[in-house]
Amino acid sequence: MKRIIIIAIISICLFHLGSQAQDTTSGTIFPKGTKTTANFTGTVWVKTLVPIDSTFHCVVGTVTFEPGARSYWHTHNAGQILLVTDGTGYTQEKGKAIRVVHKGDTIICPPNVEHWHGAAPGSSMTHISIIPNADKGVVTWLRPVTDQEYNGPKAN
Repeated sequence: MKRIIIIAIISICLFHLGSQAQDTTSGTIFPKGTKTTANFTGTVWVKTLVPIDSTFHCVVGTVTFEPGARSYWHTHNAGQILLVTDGTGYTQEKGKAIRVVHKGDTIICPPNVEHWHGAAPGSSMTHISIIPNADKGVVTWLRPVTDQEYNGPKAN
């Protein structure tokens, strides 16, 4: 009888610990971070995961865009890699049609190419941003993406 009670107590504790360790309602991997308005249109949260240092020379962060939110046009001296972890979004390089992206997509932003990214109108979108060789500079912010640009033609 003691053995059954002990097993029951251990099972309850393990279940309780497991339910605390994993947030099954949000589906997020990393915390949203800090809400920001600088260089973005709409509601956006940014969380630095790996700050620049003298060993790896990269910056890694997560950005969460509410529906319709987007970055300003910008460039990266050494390029940028985006890993979409949730939702549906848009990205566009200057002079090209908007690319629709989904959870699981990878976006390669070449060095010094003007581009923007954000959430689609009906969905939030979260991505991990990797900026390599950040010792060459992290980002050069340009101007806001207009509603006309945001609603422009989509790539096939």
